[in-house]
Amino acid sequence: MDSDLPKVMHIVAGRRILDWVVDAVEAVGVKRVVLVVGYGQELVRECMADRENVFFAEQAEQLGTGHATLCAESAVGAADDVLVLAGDGPLVRTSVLVRLLAAHREASAVASLATSRIDDPTGYGRIVRDSNGHFSAIVEQKNATNEQLRIPEINPSYYCFDRQSLFAALHALRPDDTGGEYYLTDVPGILRSQGHHVALMDEVPQEDVLSINTLQQLARVDKILRHRFAQSSTGGQS
Repeated sequence: MDSDLPKVMHIVAGRRILDWVVDAVEAVGVKRVVLVVGYGQELVRECMADRENVFFAEQAEQLGTGHATLCAESAVGAADDVLVLAGDGPLVRTSVLVRLLAAHREASAVASLATSRIDDPTGYGRIVRDSNGHFSAIVEQKNATNEQLRIPEINPSYYCFDRQSLFAALHALRPDDTGGEYYLTDVPGILRSQGHHVALMDEVPQEDVLSINTLQQLARVDKILRHRFAQSSTGGQS
């Protein structure tokens, strides 16, 4: 990003990246938003100081997404269901999260994933389904076979979990053989192997999967968000 500023603090469409994500989950009805912070956390804490329902969990060591989620355990409270999202995804839509939460509860699932089918899935974790079309695993790019690399359905990191099942699986998680990190993407597969139901919802629009790792990508997301705002202001769909 050509900056020392934490990615989530960059401005897109007139607001911080993180503000877009927090607003989306608050609009779903989430009463307790837990932000896992590390590098640059002072800035994040300061910018969220006026939000009474935002709490913090510190990840002192960068040991992967699974470890980051586990760090939030005590801050989450006693909620039955937990949404887990990336803080740097401002294109997340409240409407998708509403459907994900509803589908999760209707299916009595212990884990539910909103997925996306994109033209170029390179770099993303692939959603592997069994012969019945049900969830089998999330396979990262580096571990995928040639056949799996051709799968267009990917994991954009929109999760809903049963809280107790999530943290039980995280406590049992083992580090990746190559990097020694703990990956949240392993958790749905663990839960499935234990006989639990993991639901899939293929409803994340392709444009919402855009990553922000460069200033050029930031500009592209800025344009999309401003277009959405203009549509919603004139009564169009966002």
